Amino acid sequence: MAIRVVRLGTPRAPDEGLRLGTVRRPPRGVPKTQLASRNFYDVWLPEAAPSEELLKEGRQAGDDPARWKAFARRYRSEMKRPGAARLLDLLAALSHHSNLAVGCYCANEERCHRSILRVLLEERRAALVK
Repeated sequence: MAIRVVRLGTPRAPDEGLRLGTVRRPPRGVPKTQLASRNFYDVWLPEAAPSEELLKEGRQAGDDPARWKAFARRYRSEMKRPGAARLLDLLAALSHHSNLAVGCYCANEERCHRSILRVLLEERRAALVK
């Protein structure tokens, strides 16, 4: 049992389990009834996504290491809030009992909040697929 960190909209891995969309907004132009069948997500979990304000900052960071570091620091801070921290604890606990996937739309995981989400889950001793 483990959590995979994936790009939403990509083909599912065998035994991937429930796919959670850790994004602030649903994909444009995709009917809600087709989100799962088109490999976006089974359950929308915007509470694990950066705030709208922070998303803008992340997009503007581009390849600037200092701006990306500031984005990462602020996202980690948002995820320390009680509700978000409990959600991360829940995901980490579930990872030892079931297969899950968490993801975002970004093509480059290195410049996506899901890379930070992976670290946050590792810090909580979640079982993760490398």
